[in-house]
Amino acid sequence: MTAPTHGPRAGMVLAAGFGTRMRPLTDGRPKPLLDLGGRSLLHHALDRLRDAGIARAVVNAHWHAEQIEAAVAAHAPPPATIAVVEDALLETGGGVAHALPHLGVDPAAPESGAPFVVVNGDAFWLDGPRATLTRLSAAFDAAEMDALLLMVRTSQVNGDPGRGDFLLDPLGRARRPREREIAPYLFGGVQILHPRLFRDIPAGPFSLNLLYDRAIEAGRLFGLVHDGAWFHLSTPRDLERAETMLRAGMVAALF
Repeated sequence: MTAPTHGPRAGMVLAAGFGTRMRPLTDGRPKPLLDLGGRSLLHHALDRLRDAGIARAVVNAHWHAEQIEAAVAAHAPPPATIAVVEDALLETGGGVAHALPHLGVDPAAPESGAPFVVVNGDAFWLDGPRATLTRLSAAFDAAEMDALLLMVRTSQVNGDPGRGDFLLDPLGRARRPREREIAPYLFGGVQILHPRLFRDIPAGPFSLNLLYDRAIEAGRLFGLVHDGAWFHLSTPRDLERAETMLRAGMVAALF
């Protein structure tokens, strides 16, 4: 596959969490190292970053960090990939903040940095007519957006989507559901972030949701609806169902 010549050149895979809902499969290994379709979720994510033209990738690690480090070393470059070990779990926002220097961003002046991709370590998707990360890169407008999230229709989720995560206006601007409101979209675990989001952040662990809410308040959080298949991978049953669907060629059932 020919890599795109524009768009973000750095990316990160969030792989530090405990994966508690996937136990007992994660008792002895990190969730991103679970296999799906004959390859670990982490290597699937790194493959997608490579295909999108990402030149530098960061993978954070905490739970069984040595296994993540070994998996990163085993992934054939490109991208040039490093594992960043968190001695204490920093959550999603703190994990990205900790990795900013490796993403080419000066933490003291994040607004001067370039946008980068962040992929959840358990995110697994199939592209639609156009590669998903290419679509996100083409849609990202740094003048208007601080973050662009991949959104998945709740109607396409195998499993309980709850009340959903976000609603989108006609321009793709995102907001949270209000009380008793049902949101039609889930966050799909794939996003492009501008480093300016990381101005004036708290020290230590914090969730990216804090930064999403700041961006919502400023009218700068946007979503792009996925046009391919997406797999909800929360429990062992979810993983088994996804494996069965892939093997049986039942992906069309997700649409």
